[in-house]
Amino acid sequence: MIGVRIVQKVSSTRGFAKVAPHVIPALDRAVHRLTRGRVLLSARMLPGVILTSTGARSGQPRRTPLACMPEPEKGTWILIGSNFGRTGHPAWTANLLAHPEAEINWKGADIAVTAQLLTGEERAAVWKVALDFWPPYATYQARVEREIRLFRAVRRTS
Repeated sequence: MIGVRIVQKVSSTRGFAKVAPHVIPALDRAVHRLTRGRVLLSARMLPGVILTSTGARSGQPRRTPLACMPEPEKGTWILIGSNFGRTGHPAWTANLLAHPEAEINWKGADIAVTAQLLTGEERAAVWKVALDFWPPYATYQARVEREIRLFRAVRRTS
């Protein structure tokens, strides 16, 4: 528990927000590729997926390692566009707004999903759960004027 608290404290700093977006995704992509989808380094602290979305402008596939909040009772995943508390929305959120059909790699399995942007009361309820799940999200939100986007990734059937 102490290790988790230390990581939460460090991940809430501005220095972490400057460095992490450049280092963590690159490491995650490399390790994920080398282990054929079995390992995500960042998932040692938080559950994670590799999101493959379609670029909003380019139309090209974009692979992004993300922390996620699984909802096992629903068979869905919450994707949180915190961008480590940086000012702009992460690019993957624009991709999902433009092209909600995507794919996640969850524990080595590729799963076709549709991403739904959460709004209103539904977003507020999920945000409360997300803050319990990973308290640094509150610091990230306090640091920025934008509302952090939350998406629910729902498994597509055929």
